[in-house]
Amino acid sequence: MRPKPFRPQPLENSSFVRDATNGLVWFRCEMRTLYIDTDRSQVVYHSNYLKYFEFSRASLMRETKYPYRQIEEDGFVYPIIKTELNYYSPLYYDDLMYIHIRPGKLERVRLQFEYLITKAEGGEISCTGFTRHCAINEKGIPVEIDPQTLRLWQEFPDS
Repeated sequence: MRPKPFRPQPLENSSFVRDATNGLVWFRCEMRTLYIDTDRSQVVYHSNYLKYFEFSRASLMRETKYPYRQIEEDGFVYPIIKTELNYYSPLYYDDLMYIHIRPGKLERVRLQFEYLITKAEGGEISCTGFTRHCAINEKGIPVEIDPQTLRLWQEFPDS
């Protein structure tokens, strides 16, 4: 099943866009595929989309002034406990893509990020998905989500 159209409209002076289709706000970063990302059929190998998801997550955290490195230094770790990826249109070597991310479901010890990757040229949706994370401390024990990460959910535009 094809996804609903995605029509991003840049928000003034920011890295955020609003989807004109449903009004949702997304953080957007861009990346170009590398030759090492492709497989023998010359398309981006499916697992590399998780790498693109991580790139956008790190970019969002860095832009909101709480980089993941700082989260770990503060004693929190957020391993992925579940992923979902839906592929629609392949990316090829040297394609410029936009990676869109937004905070998703938030629970006491778990949180989720939503993703949408489009080709920069033409805006065709390449992949959608999510990653779900669990907050743990340095001993691996589940803990409540730290206040700085909660701030991202509270301050994300239109959240």
